[in-house]
Amino acid sequence: MGIYDYDIGIIGGGAAGLTVSSGAAQLGAKTLLIEREPVLGGDCLHFGCVPSKTLIKSAQVYHTMQRGAEYGLPVVDLPPVDFSRVAARIKSVIDVIQVHDSVERFCKLGVQVEFGAPRFRDEHSVQLGGRTISAKHWVVATGSSPAIPSFPGLESCSYITNREIFSLKKLPESLIILGAGPIAVEMAQAFARLGSRVTVIQRSSQILSKEDRDMAEICMHSLAADGVEFYLEVGVKEVRDLGHKRQVVITDKGGKEVVVEGETLLIALGRRPNTQGLGLDDIDVKMSAKGIAVNQRLRTSHSHIYGPGDVNGAFQFTHAAGYEAGIVLSNAIFHLPRKADYTWMPWATYCDPELASIGMNEKAAKAAGIDYQVWTEYFGENDRALTAGEGRGKIKMLLDSSQKPLGVQVVGPRAGDLLGEWVAILNGKVKLSTMAGAIHPYPTLGEINKRVVGSYLSPKIFSPMIKKGLKFFFNLQGAGCGSDLESLK
Repeated sequence: MGIYDYDIGIIGGGAAGLTVSSGAAQLGAKTLLIEREPVLGGDCLHFGCVPSKTLIKSAQVYHTMQRGAEYGLPVVDLPPVDFSRVAARIKSVIDVIQVHDSVERFCKLGVQVEFGAPRFRDEHSVQLGGRTISAKHWVVATGSSPAIPSFPGLESCSYITNREIFSLKKLPESLIILGAGPIAVEMAQAFARLGSRVTVIQRSSQILSKEDRDMAEICMHSLAADGVEFYLEVGVKEVRDLGHKRQVVITDKGGKEVVVEGETLLIALGRRPNTQGLGLDDIDVKMSAKGIAVNQRLRTSHSHIYGPGDVNGAFQFTHAAGYEAGIVLSNAIFHLPRKADYTWMPWATYCDPELASIGMNEKAAKAAGIDYQVWTEYFGENDRALTAGEGRGKIKMLLDSSQKPLGVQVVGPRAGDLLGEWVAILNGKVKLSTMAGAIHPYPTLGEINKRVVGSYLSPKIFSPMIKKGLKFFFNLQGAGCGSDLESLK
């Protein structure tokens, strides 16, 4: 057995890398963490989840202030948004959370933190700043970056990505967004609510293309009501930089050209894995266009090298990275052959209304050839949603042919939070009848979870056979008003 400088070395100080580092060190492993950026925290803290949700909240508050009359309040003449103040608030929130991801904190946990750009020298060692550092196990958790397309003219056109959008000096008068995934949709609505004229350009026929069309369209209609303009099923022919504005030439299916103009151009067309410069090819780590190839134990083609998080291209969520980090710890530190199971992977898009999902949606079930049934309830019938003026949206529960849950999708107020109950139910294998019998406080949005289960169970409970049996055994007299239930309609 070789002698190494560290038991485990982690490259990347984002969600996956920090989770592995803290866990390994607290379990007694001599741990090294290497980060190429000058601070820890990764894309989520500095350019993703944290700043985007902070921006969304500022936009939501400004939007609510404008809607005072809808709540019986005085109409307020609001001044335009000073985006520099919004950006300052975003930075202040990042700074607070940064304390939890500081070098000092991880050093106290027992993690040796180094900054720089490492490159693998062989399967067990990297070159860093002129030094060679070895470890028994390595974890490549370098995350992902915005994917930049090769549209004609883009190479000479000024544009921004999620790395720049949260630190703009001023609010763009107009914003063109290429792409309509979660980042694009969240930013489109937020900037529209803050006062930008926003145009979204999408190559497919719907926004949030991985979601069911009926759910995505509820979100799109809400964005459109906020002033967002959409061009769907179009291709980008050319991008032009006119100095004071950007132009995007698009073509529809019939070949018709349209020129879209805007002050700022945001590229939000997916992500690419951060594998450049690591020397992974030199040590024969297998990769694909999506990222590092890993098995269910998150191992690469070398069993002592792992690849959790965005870098493997599977699920590009912070919570997925944290989960995968736990799989790595089980295998590398505990030496338990634990495999990743994504059956109940949840995700959410934080537009208004939010769209959250766990398990299979209808698209996934159809693609897998699974027969399913859909049970639906609407927020327009939820008392708490109505009191808040947030009656848009619905919940869908998918059951397979044996009446077992396949997945749940929610589009509506606080959908991401509402999904938490389903995370517990589905992972805990709780019976739907147990959920239906549980007491939910009134009035709450969470009642919609119970109601959708109730809509599935009600026909079984109130069936003609049950009614006949009760009438026979207990001499029930039937309807108290009219000869039958039709008279009540």
